[in-house]
Amino acid sequence: MLNSRLAAVETASKHMFNETTEVNAERAIHIFNKNVFSISKMRDYLPKPTFVELKSAIDEGRQISRELADFIAQAMKTWALENGATHYTHWFQPLTGSTAEKHDAFFEPDSDGSAIEKFNADALVQQEPDASSFPNGGIRNTFEARGYTAWDPSSPAFIFETGAGKTLCIPTVFVSYTGESLDYKAPLLKAIASIDKAATDVAQYFDKAVTKVNASLGIEQEYFLVDLALYNARPDLQLTGRTLFGHMSAKGQQLEDHYFGAIPERVLAYMVDLENEALKLGIPLKTRHNEVAPSQFECAPMFEEINLAIDHNQLLMNLMEQVAIRHSFKVLLHEKPYSGVNGSGKHNNWSLITNTGVNLLSPGKTPKNNLMFLTFFVNTIKAVFEHADLLRASIASHSNDHRLGANEAPPAIISIFLGSQLDEILEEVESARVAKKVKADANLWHGIPKIPDLKLDNTDRNRTSPFAFTGNKFEFRAVGSSANSALPMTILNAIVATQLIEFKNEVDKQIKKGTKKDLAILNVVRKYIKDSKAIRFEGNGYSEEWEIEAGTRGLSNIKSTPKALDVYVKPESLELFETLGIFSRRESEARHEILLENFFKKLQIEARVIGDVVTSQIAPACIVYQNQLIENVKGLKDLGLNKEAYSSQLNYIERISKHVNLILELAEEMRQARKKANTIDDIREKAIAYDEVVKPFFDEIRYNVNKLEKIVDDAKWPLPKLRELLFIH
Repeated sequence: MLNSRLAAVETASKHMFNETTEVNAERAIHIFNKNVFSISKMRDYLPKPTFVELKSAIDEGRQISRELADFIAQAMKTWALENGATHYTHWFQPLTGSTAEKHDAFFEPDSDGSAIEKFNADALVQQEPDASSFPNGGIRNTFEARGYTAWDPSSPAFIFETGAGKTLCIPTVFVSYTGESLDYKAPLLKAIASIDKAATDVAQYFDKAVTKVNASLGIEQEYFLVDLALYNARPDLQLTGRTLFGHMSAKGQQLEDHYFGAIPERVLAYMVDLENEALKLGIPLKTRHNEVAPSQFECAPMFEEINLAIDHNQLLMNLMEQVAIRHSFKVLLHEKPYSGVNGSGKHNNWSLITNTGVNLLSPGKTPKNNLMFLTFFVNTIKAVFEHADLLRASIASHSNDHRLGANEAPPAIISIFLGSQLDEILEEVESARVAKKVKADANLWHGIPKIPDLKLDNTDRNRTSPFAFTGNKFEFRAVGSSANSALPMTILNAIVATQLIEFKNEVDKQIKKGTKKDLAILNVVRKYIKDSKAIRFEGNGYSEEWEIEAGTRGLSNIKSTPKALDVYVKPESLELFETLGIFSRRESEARHEILLENFFKKLQIEARVIGDVVTSQIAPACIVYQNQLIENVKGLKDLGLNKEAYSSQLNYIERISKHVNLILELAEEMRQARKKANTIDDIREKAIAYDEVVKPFFDEIRYNVNKLEKIVDDAKWPLPKLRELLFIH
């Protein structure tokens, strides 16, 4: 009889070769935004004065009145019902890292025994989901269950469709009864407002027509696919998202033949289906390709306003899971699902766009635009230099710790790569002599090097850099594939806003003393170039030499999440967040606690899974095979053969005993270490104990399990092997 592993492999193989589902790509222009209550649909469903008022409120960030909200609710309901929706929900992003929703039916019974379909401003603007079971970091007591979701008009409502029906989803923020944010969106919106104000104030040095600056974002999403049947036969994958055991396949990524290779037909069918569904939801997926590791892939959208881009990425991850099931796949978004091959990231491409259509991180064709570019370019560099630890903390997680610095992803040391061309230009600007007196702004440009209008491919890409400039944007490459980008983008926008505010204060002081505006700007820019030089690095971020050099430069190298998170509650961080109104002290401390708790709980789950699988699956399978070998040796001995005839079997029997004893002993020691860690009250100390005392057992146990995997009969091994998981045909 086939064991569970062989049955899973057989099921997967049947699917691979008997797949008959055909997915036809629809023309993008016909289906884009089909399931979104977009601006064009608002125009169709709202009276013209109401639409104009709504559009103006969204563009200017003004509060929407209840009267206007009631018009919008009626229009939204009409559109949703016409498109088959039966329920509505406030769609929010709690601090669990995923999305959340509570569905309510449009249907309501009437007093005369009939029924009506009801949805009004009250239902649109605010709801009251139970907040008692969401992470809150001590902001509210367990018995205080009240929480509020509040409509975010800047992100359009959409219809999410499954085989079970259609639901109108309304993007919202999530706050406690006392007003503290309990989600990722509320702080992000505050950071967006901060960067808008700070960047607009500075941009007006160069162009008075600039009245708004939008942060723009494009998120590249890496992921793995694995056959669903094989996934279901791996309890470690099911419960932790990664393989806790498994000897590396003889063939992995060493031939470098998967990267940008021909997409397997079955995977392409999945991608086409995903793109169709994403386009209907307004997610502008543009790119698809094979990534470096076997069965690793990437999709990437066009750039969008940052709030919408993050909502779309969270929605995309949900969609990826749903569509994968239709194709008998499971999507793995863990940063390191397989040891021995590359992990996955989420590259966040960030820039600043004015209401006049200018990208502030793209050099223009005139000297004045060159200075505007230099201003925002250098201020971003200075912000990252001053707040590198905050940026590091923003991407810290239990799963990303496996990936950062593992010769496949940016290291834990935050540095900035500019490319030789821009690096040389900054050196020139820093050292160039500029006249102290100028007749007019236009005469200032003596000594300022001409910056070419950089194209995307004029700056090399350094995959070892966590924060790289790539032509007209910065690419924050260290964000994990499973992460909500709202947190790192909240931090990035906050630190750049803070830096721009400081810059404007310094420039204004010089202007008040009589220095010409452009000269004052250049003076401060040159000072910042010099002050932040340590963060710029053009070499190999994976090298040991860089780790040593970074230390001499004074750059932090915080390799573990619990210690990286400390910066959230440092006085300077608390002051930064409070000054911008992004987090109160209470909110900062709560998030610190939530992230620590999430960290140790993930390790706790992994430790339990390792213990369960080792004792109930791996050790018994090894003993069964060992007994078979023992019977074989007895038979050969009974035949009168000498010991040399069965010396290999004896060697296997001894090796199995050795490794089985070790994994069982180590599993018990790990259990005791876990029990001890669980008694620690201080959450930071508990997280560190799990990281430094419990976690080291994982690799020791894995090493010995992998030795057993190479010895034990393939048919008796209880788990699908990496060679089976990694390759899709």
